[in-house]
Amino acid sequence: MTVGAGTDMDEVNIGPETWPETVAASAAAAARRWPAEPALIENGQTWTFAALWQAARASASALLASGIGPGDRVAIWAPNCGPWIFAAIGAHICGAVLVPLNTRYKGQEAAEILRRTQAKMLFTMGDFLGSDYRALLVNQSLPDLSHIVAIEKWDDFLASGKGAADSAVDAILGERHGDELSDIIFTSGTTGAPKGVMTGHRQMIKMFGEWSVRVDLRQGDRHLIVNPFSHTFGYKAGWLACLLRGATIIPQAVFDEAETARLIIEHKVSFIPGPPAIYQSLLQAQSSSQVDFSSLRVAVTGGAPVPTVLIERMRSELGMRNIVNGYGMTEHGVITMTRQDDPPEVVASSCGYPMPGVELRCVDDDGQNVPLGTAGEIWVRSQGVMRGYLDDPVATAKAVDEDGWLHTGDIGTVDEQGYLRITDRKTEMFISGGFNCYPAEIESLLSRHPAIEMVAVIGVPDERMGEVGKAFAVLRPGTEATAEDICDWARDFMSNYKAPRSIEFVDALPRNAAGKVMRAELRDHNRASWTGS
Repeated sequence: MTVGAGTDMDEVNIGPETWPETVAASAAAAARRWPAEPALIENGQTWTFAALWQAARASASALLASGIGPGDRVAIWAPNCGPWIFAAIGAHICGAVLVPLNTRYKGQEAAEILRRTQAKMLFTMGDFLGSDYRALLVNQSLPDLSHIVAIEKWDDFLASGKGAADSAVDAILGERHGDELSDIIFTSGTTGAPKGVMTGHRQMIKMFGEWSVRVDLRQGDRHLIVNPFSHTFGYKAGWLACLLRGATIIPQAVFDEAETARLIIEHKVSFIPGPPAIYQSLLQAQSSSQVDFSSLRVAVTGGAPVPTVLIERMRSELGMRNIVNGYGMTEHGVITMTRQDDPPEVVASSCGYPMPGVELRCVDDDGQNVPLGTAGEIWVRSQGVMRGYLDDPVATAKAVDEDGWLHTGDIGTVDEQGYLRITDRKTEMFISGGFNCYPAEIESLLSRHPAIEMVAVIGVPDERMGEVGKAFAVLRPGTEATAEDICDWARDFMSNYKAPRSIEFVDALPRNAAGKVMRAELRDHNRASWTGS
């Protein structure tokens, strides 16, 4: 079956013609429309929309002085903060392509992306979560990287330009248009090598403008953004959506229960996206200390199963009137979302209805539509489909067919109302704390451990993170290692969300006749061990 493009009355009334064409135009339009309204609040300082635009222009002037121009790649490897936004918009003003780097990357992971994108400039920090990012890159070969800017010395960077009034900023801003490439965001691949997803400005603005309407982000909302700016959820459904709707950005560098509660209370946060773990923490905080979370109005979740009872408690105990769930991927952005006031059981069990302009199909192995309620691979088609994978036409052609359908690799069903339910992941990906984790990539990294001969990774349920990795390892003859040793090593060698939380040693991995590891058997084994059957 095929589900036609979704619509909402609000979305029809607003219309796609009202959205700006680029990120820079969005920031400029927000400054004109809400000049004196708070756009960003951080560490006791407030920037109005007009001030945020001036900060972005000053950043663009300094970027131009550094030789950054249209098509150049500018990377940001830093936690959520104001300068992240100023640098990103400044890069877009210059026509540069943004390359966000996950803050959990290790030096080798970040360097590989910097090399592949031929990034000319990197904005980063000297100390975050115990890591000195610049130090991690010292021994890496980065021939194209000509500038590393320390965010801690932001004023020094701005001093290299001519400030917000620089006429060169106006000149280059006038050349920008919606068909330009906006960013390259890397998502792990089933082959073990991360893929760079290329997205254009117009398609991104339209997609997340309409998302902001579906989820009811309003002018004056206080939007607490815990999701990393390096992730679509924190960047496009985060601060960019705020620029489009006139909401205030409240960034949080890393999730911490006490700090999240403080920010909600102090700034009267009304809008908070994130995985279920965030809301579970808020419920615990409220029950233990009777804090006032009455300002909360909207919760947007996704990336992990959401228990019905959690949604009911969020409504009854936190007073959140609008709780929505959705489905998306870096290669497309948001695909489906539930609607406002959908019953808890619908929000819990469904990923929602297609976004405006999005066609959705569930197909069999031959690419033929399956009946309603029957599981099939999810294909989607819209203007939101990525431009392609960076320097990988083969992978692009495999993901997007000649008719423009994106083959998601996820398995789902669609009911009579057009609501999608995810039933499995064809690609064997699992999601930990909102981050996509691909077994092949993790296995490739684990295989570098000197004691590991062979390894297979699966996702296993976790109450807090949704899922976490579990590795089944075969040790090399004559070597010894404990599960704790390997887990500790993994945390030092790869992003925390990728690192397995448990290791089970086995004599051999189950394989089919073609030699492929049968993960289904590993999942069955793990399930049987968990239940004691």
